[in-house]
Amino acid sequence: MKRINDLPLEERPREKMLKSGISSLSDSELLAILLRVGVEGESAVALGAHLLDEFQGIAGIHAAETEELCAVHGIGLAKAAQIKAAVELGSRLHQKTMEDRPLIDSPEKAYEVLKYDIIENDRETLWLLALNTRHRLIKKKKLYQGTRSFSSVRVAEIFEFALLQHAAAIILAHNHPSGEPFPSQEDLRITQEIRKAGEILEIPLLDHLIIVPGAFQSIKKEQKGIFEGSDLNSGKSTAYTIG
Repeated sequence: MKRINDLPLEERPREKMLKSGISSLSDSELLAILLRVGVEGESAVALGAHLLDEFQGIAGIHAAETEELCAVHGIGLAKAAQIKAAVELGSRLHQKTMEDRPLIDSPEKAYEVLKYDIIENDRETLWLLALNTRHRLIKKKKLYQGTRSFSSVRVAEIFEFALLQHAAAIILAHNHPSGEPFPSQEDLRITQEIRKAGEILEIPLLDHLIIVPGAFQSIKKEQKGIFEGSDLNSGKSTAYTIG
């Protein structure tokens, strides 16, 4: 039976973890730390790889019954319990992390996430919210502040961040130092360009907010034509007053 200590020093998962960090380990190496020993002719790392192959990855191991794991040569009840416990901890951590991320399913919730970042600025500032498939916040980022206006931003700059975050959707917001929450024709034009680009990249623009102290406007609510692909609506807009 091969033990981890039988491997060359540079191939031992624990030593590799201590030297390069836990993220440097493959799934099979992480399993090897739990397994500690392999079976005849197969190291713990190889046994971990065998488990991953047998159950088609970590998700399959998580879904498998303890008895199914025990059916694999070299996996007894104690090892199966350790593996199930470790994978379940990872699953619970992921779920907790997802629950801690705010759900942004309305303009009001997007405003709540951004209002303290944006409303006190005396210069125009553009923010982007990157969302996952369930519209929970992955990350927010200030794309620019100061001398540039929203209408001068390159569409590529917006989607570069979204792609890096593996976002499933985005929301934009910028302020008007003038205090007027109504979008200009340039605001509407570039919003439409971003919406069209999002359709091509399959990262839809869900909304674009104009935020000022005490009020904001959702372009999606007030200028539905932009988000439905029709001509820009030149009608009167309504600002949503806060407080």
